[in-house]
Amino acid sequence: MLSPSRGAIAPVRITRIVAAPLFGESPKGGWSTEIKAEDSIHALIAVHTDAGVTGYGSCFTDGRLVEAAIKVLEPFWNGENALEPERVSEKMHQNTFWMGRGGSLTHAISGIDIALWDIFGKVTGLSIGRLIGGRHQDRVMPYCSLLMDEPERMGDEIAVYREQGFRAFKIGWGPFGRRNDTKLDEAIVRAAKDALPSGGRLMVDAGASDAYWPNGLKWALRAADMLADHDVEWFEEAVKPDALEDFITLRKNSRIPISGGEVLTRRQSFIPFITQGAFDIVQPDVTKVGGLSEQRRIAWLAQDFGVRYVGHGWNTALGIAADLQLATALPNVDLVEYIAGSAYVDNIMSVPFSLDADGMLAIPDAPGLGVDLDRERVARYTPNAGLLFEDD
Repeated sequence: MLSPSRGAIAPVRITRIVAAPLFGESPKGGWSTEIKAEDSIHALIAVHTDAGVTGYGSCFTDGRLVEAAIKVLEPFWNGENALEPERVSEKMHQNTFWMGRGGSLTHAISGIDIALWDIFGKVTGLSIGRLIGGRHQDRVMPYCSLLMDEPERMGDEIAVYREQGFRAFKIGWGPFGRRNDTKLDEAIVRAAKDALPSGGRLMVDAGASDAYWPNGLKWALRAADMLADHDVEWFEEAVKPDALEDFITLRKNSRIPISGGEVLTRRQSFIPFITQGAFDIVQPDVTKVGGLSEQRRIAWLAQDFGVRYVGHGWNTALGIAADLQLATALPNVDLVEYIAGSAYVDNIMSVPFSLDADGMLAIPDAPGLGVDLDRERVARYTPNAGLLFEDD
């Protein structure tokens, strides 16, 4: 217990926020307009303070948009107390409604919010998980997120990561649902199932947020039946992301759980999907939705309505680190997403993530996010690496 003489922790003021767009090895997305290596789809954030403590976060959007958003948001974060992440993030949300809420500004706030929680943990000496809910568990299973491929190659691709210790897999996008060939779709799933380790888990992501997705509800209903026959654990993004009524109908009629929500931003957008029964599993992305402050509120709402929470983690090592902290702060979170073979996951930290003998990831309990970026490794993927570490 703090003695009266010690008093409260002094404010830690934000002096500067910088973004570092990541280039060079952007992973393929399976999108109709495929991501190129030189495209920026993810950016790292650093929040610098007058105490010399720096927090780090991640945003899922073009780094140039993040840099512009930081400038637009500056009147609302400059000089603020970094030890009040929820208040500061909400201030940024509330003062930018009229600028296009839910878009790149929200994505940028996501990275800033994660970085503020990182600072709060570093100053207090506590991991974020302990700050936002306590530690319900010390480890969690990552599911290896892979693009779908032709049936003759799908099994071999799973085998590579099975040998690395992964026991759960999600396959998505690629040719699935895009060639009007139900036999091909089933052959891909069968090949994946055959390649799983003993007791392995498989999820399927149609990727209906792709540009000009060609299929509708009736396709999704037929596909869900096929996936149920193969004991697939969930069917993700089976209809277009704004098709609320279709999601509701699909969930009511599907024999397997229906998941979605990765492209929704702001907690308010999730309310009708959760309260009206659109999802069995809700999948907000911490690097898009508004950061840990928003992600936690969405997860709590889902829990109150009996909807399972599994964060969407197709982003960076810092996004996974944030998901791990939330996975321990909430009860019954059994999976986190892990992109297979992404340099921005595997090659930007001082100590990369590693699986234990059971295919699980340990949840860090060091202060803040509990992970450290490696300056030299980050510098391979951004010209702005020096700005991230100036105060370190």
